[in-house]
Amino acid sequence: MNMLIKVNGIDLAYDSYGNEKDETILLIAGLGTQMIRWTVPFCEMLAARGFRVIRFDNRDTGLSTHFSHYATLDFEALAKTLMSGQRPDIPYTLNDMSDDTIGLIDALGIQKAHVVGRSMGGMIAQLVASRYPERILSLTSIMSTTGNPELPPTSPDVMALMTRPAPNPMEDEAGYLAHSVAFARRIAGTGYPFDENEYHSIIREEVQRAYDPGSVGRQIAAIAVSGDRRPQLAKVNVPSLVIHGVEDPMFVPACGKDTAHAISGAEFMLLEGMGHDLPAQLFETVVDGIVRTARRKR
Repeated sequence: MNMLIKVNGIDLAYDSYGNEKDETILLIAGLGTQMIRWTVPFCEMLAARGFRVIRFDNRDTGLSTHFSHYATLDFEALAKTLMSGQRPDIPYTLNDMSDDTIGLIDALGIQKAHVVGRSMGGMIAQLVASRYPERILSLTSIMSTTGNPELPPTSPDVMALMTRPAPNPMEDEAGYLAHSVAFARRIAGTGYPFDENEYHSIIREEVQRAYDPGSVGRQIAAIAVSGDRRPQLAKVNVPSLVIHGVEDPMFVPACGKDTAHAISGAEFMLLEGMGHDLPAQLFETVVDGIVRTARRKR
């Protein structure tokens, strides 16, 4: 059941699995996606290992507060502003999103937590671990990157698929599903069967929970101004694990390697056949890694 809680002047939607007395694992979602991308079987598998598992909608997604009153972002103008060394006028940054994460555990009366983030959620988890060291027990960064400008960029066709306008699902559900599934298929790895029905149902559920075509652009802007996180990652002093797919076209494996290299003592887990997604066949491997990292002696 989704619950809403007031954090940093906004509402965050969350739900919880497992025993409230157990150590907490916070699952942070990726760009423009909702907490339900951390599927119920995944959350239950993690909770069964002796943790309280909390997933939540980042600001501007799902049932959390949206920032749709801001004008639609112009990517070209954003790039020009950044190139000129100026700070663009954007509604929030990844630092704000990392503050939300700590605000959520504050509001729930949780002193310390393990953080696990995927893609943009990995960036947020990295910032939480570096900015709030006294509140974090361990860090797992999945299919993410450091913001190092020298890393290979995302494949141009992936960027084009991600940023091109999608049909409005309220007017053309079939077109919207086809658009979303084509993107999901492009970024998935080839090592595991692509479950089109599973994607259809999760994308439909996201649309039913909240449809806001502008949120992806606002979150891309938050990532763009985040810059190079390696200086912050050098401060991370908790057990850390970096998980990456060999076939990730969004953030190539060098991005995961760079993340692990930037964090002292981090373990790097490179998974064959995995792209920029988390197939059910890898749940156990990923859960094992998260739990091993959470139990590592500090």
